[in-house]
Amino acid sequence: MKFDIKQFIRPNVAKMKPYSSARDEFKDFDKEMIFLDANENPFETNVNRYPDPQQRKLKSILSKQKNIPVDQILLGNGSDEVLDLIFRAFCEPSKDNIITLPPTYGMYNVLASLNNIENREVLLDSDFQPDLDEISRIADTRTKLLFFCSPNNPTGNLISSEAILNLLKNFNGLVVIDEAYIDFSEEESWITKLNEFSNLIITQTLSKAYGLAGIRLGICYASSEIISVLNKIKPPYNINELTQQKAIEQLQNVEKVQMEITSLIEEKNQLLKALNEKKFIKKIYPTDANFILIKVDDAEKRYSQLLENGIVVRNRSSQPLCENTLRITIGTPSENEKLITILKEFK
Repeated sequence: MKFDIKQFIRPNVAKMKPYSSARDEFKDFDKEMIFLDANENPFETNVNRYPDPQQRKLKSILSKQKNIPVDQILLGNGSDEVLDLIFRAFCEPSKDNIITLPPTYGMYNVLASLNNIENREVLLDSDFQPDLDEISRIADTRTKLLFFCSPNNPTGNLISSEAILNLLKNFNGLVVIDEAYIDFSEEESWITKLNEFSNLIITQTLSKAYGLAGIRLGICYASSEIISVLNKIKPPYNINELTQQKAIEQLQNVEKVQMEITSLIEEKNQLLKALNEKKFIKKIYPTDANFILIKVDDAEKRYSQLLENGIVVRNRSSQPLCENTLRITIGTPSENEKLITILKEFK
């Protein structure tokens, strides 16, 4: 299927001119200049100047590491800002609709409501995989976005690559794959398919594997045409200077990050063995993420017991197909050891 992105851009977005900041007009940040152009305080604090609005140094590192051209990368104040920009660029309020696949990340629905876009939900099947027939049935000419979270939150599993390929080829809209947890999986990222599918958008984050949840740095990979549209509507200085500095520091420390990922996977495997020994745990779901979803006899009771022992997990029982489930994030070795010790005392 030939995909023309121009047909999906909101008419008002296509016509608009982006705001041009002082730092968009003068880009040579490394040159010794007297900056009297942006109404900044001239006294040095390390953050008295506006940050690079296009985050060039940070993007160049990501470009080399991911083998993706800089013009196919957009950075956001967390993945949530990236997702919101996608809604704003391609979905006409009160007219268009999107498709999401519950149980999944709740912000897709929140952003749909915020932008006055209908969210057509198609439940995953009992294996937490997409129902392709139902997706095809409910999609229409006003369906602009289809969201996959893979590995999925809160279930932890990867979405079938065959299902995603099917929809990339046959869905007449943008396919957004949220890969917040991809660093914990043995499967490769869908960014390797960017040049094959012009309707593919991938979001990632530094919040999980890179341990930078506090700086709020989300990443979008897509065609240069899509990134150009998103750049047009993003706030001019959406990634602050401190966030850029910290992200650069961590991205240059790849060996440490990989060691932590390996440790978390090893800890997850140890925790899975311990969980298998508990009778009150009725099911442990397959996981490619840094968390485990378990079905228990009484989620409210077990959640409260853990809380009383100083451990906070997430009760996901309110989500479709997730009755009596708890989601447990993998902690440090000592935290996991404490969890296992406490679980052994539960009857």
